[in-house]
Amino acid sequence: MFGRRSRRGAPQDKAEVPDIPMNWRRLFRYLGPYKRQLVIAIIALISSALLSLVFPGVISGVVDSVLTTRNVQLLDQITVGLLFVFFLRSLTSLVENYTLNYIGERILVDLRLEIYTHLQTLSMGFFASRRVGELISRLSNDVGVMRTVLTSNINILIEQTVIMVGAIIVMIVLNASLTLFILILLPFIIGFGAVFGIFLRRISTQVQDELAGATVVTEEVLQNIREVKSFAREPYEIGRYQTAIGRSFSAAIRLLRIRSLFGPLIAFLGFGALAMILWFGGREVIDGRLTGGQLIGFLVYGISVAGALGSLVSLYTSLQEALGATKRVFQILDTKPDVTDTADAKTLAQVEGRITFDDVSFSYDERQEVLHHINLDIAPGEIVALVGPSGAGKSTIFNLIPRFYDPTSGSVRVDGTDAKSVTQTSLRQQIGIVPQETLLFGGTIRENIRYGRLDASDSELEAAAKAANAHDFIMELPDKYETIVGERGIRLSGGQRQRVAIARALLKDPRILLLDEATSSLDTESEHLVQEALTRLMQNRTTVIIAHRLSTINVANRIAVLDKGAIVELGTHEELMALNGLYAKLYSMQFREDLSLTGNVQTAT
Repeated sequence: MFGRRSRRGAPQDKAEVPDIPMNWRRLFRYLGPYKRQLVIAIIALISSALLSLVFPGVISGVVDSVLTTRNVQLLDQITVGLLFVFFLRSLTSLVENYTLNYIGERILVDLRLEIYTHLQTLSMGFFASRRVGELISRLSNDVGVMRTVLTSNINILIEQTVIMVGAIIVMIVLNASLTLFILILLPFIIGFGAVFGIFLRRISTQVQDELAGATVVTEEVLQNIREVKSFAREPYEIGRYQTAIGRSFSAAIRLLRIRSLFGPLIAFLGFGALAMILWFGGREVIDGRLTGGQLIGFLVYGISVAGALGSLVSLYTSLQEALGATKRVFQILDTKPDVTDTADAKTLAQVEGRITFDDVSFSYDERQEVLHHINLDIAPGEIVALVGPSGAGKSTIFNLIPRFYDPTSGSVRVDGTDAKSVTQTSLRQQIGIVPQETLLFGGTIRENIRYGRLDASDSELEAAAKAANAHDFIMELPDKYETIVGERGIRLSGGQRQRVAIARALLKDPRILLLDEATSSLDTESEHLVQEALTRLMQNRTTVIIAHRLSTINVANRIAVLDKGAIVELGTHEELMALNGLYAKLYSMQFREDLSLTGNVQTAT
């Protein structure tokens, strides 16, 4: 073989995304479409918080009036009034909870759709430097954290603020000097929460990052489960996942320790304040400046203030934890595609299929140039095979034609038109790609073939399947075209997957075909069927092939030999053999060896 697919097109280092400052206005903009529901929720929320302030005042009245005068009728009236207040509070809480949760679920949908839509616009370079598991973690875990900020945390902020401010106002009316015992603690509690918030934010970011790492391991293993089992690496992968989860657990425990310490300390400060209120208020009652009912009411209001203050401080720390998740999501949304359409990009009409590389150079990064001054003109309907050692640049040339990447210098033209001057969609509609590693979606065979042209009729779909030598094996399956192929097409054989992919390309009916031919791993019968289907697919189409087999070389009109990112030889098979250069060397080492092996097999048979 002339070398397998080079992985140089997929840099393995994780791309560094510059940090961005937190933009709270941008975050809260997601509430904009739901202003009406939010107003309803806030009104219900404030009403519920205000109604909760009624109870302590009633207790004060009951102790001072009802119990002192033993007025049963007044007690009955107060009880009925309280039941009505509790009913209203329950009703407002119902409206508040339902409305805020509705908004939260809608924001989840909006965020995930926005991120997913943005991911579709990003270039191949973005996905080459990031793992799928990391992106899935952003779509699930981080978006969930943002939803909490915009709903549950807003709920706590408004409700506890109303309760705290309302309770303090009532307490000032009851006894201004006694209220100072609570107010004097506010700066200490707020400062205490701010310090803890910094640590919580830092460690929470570590927890999310470690969790994303564990998700990456899971995604990789489940996508490559066949390789895991074929190498009997289940214990190794379990250990790898255990290590990733262990790091996540260690970070979570550090976060838990700080949270566990934070809660009791805040509670101590709050209850300490209540003890001081009881001590000072008791002296006020003894001196006759405060009634017993007022003291009890004051204590209940004090508990409300302490609880509200603790909730607000905890809320601040939660917001600090959420900063990391929010920034990660915004970093993805702020990532710009490397390949973009120009403002005046035109729609590429039906093409004849001429492809021209004009002094094209390319590098994935500044450290190493992958292609050097490529000049190649492919005529309409011509079949050109790309051969060369692994890493020579064959796959990179492939990727430049549909503009998965743009050249660093030079230009790629289709029918004389610079590919950069037309829309990516119209360009790719002219191109069909059959990759070396055939990947199918997890749905039915019919859905996978129709992916080539979504509006195709069933008769057109089946005609493409017949031309791809796929119809017969499909009809032998229990569910025929409705057969579920499984994740990545795992329920089909390699040859069956390739024929489905060829049928998909035939249904698209492109003028330009990019074929990463790979039939060496198939049995003889499957290889024959696939090769026959490929021959039909290449008819009357400009075809560029990454060649691995002698049969593919034979159908090529010309062969371009690449080495170290440059075309070193170009011509027909006979012309290149006559040169006695790199092609002849590769042919001698690989193809004659294949023929020798075939002959030995035939002799043995």
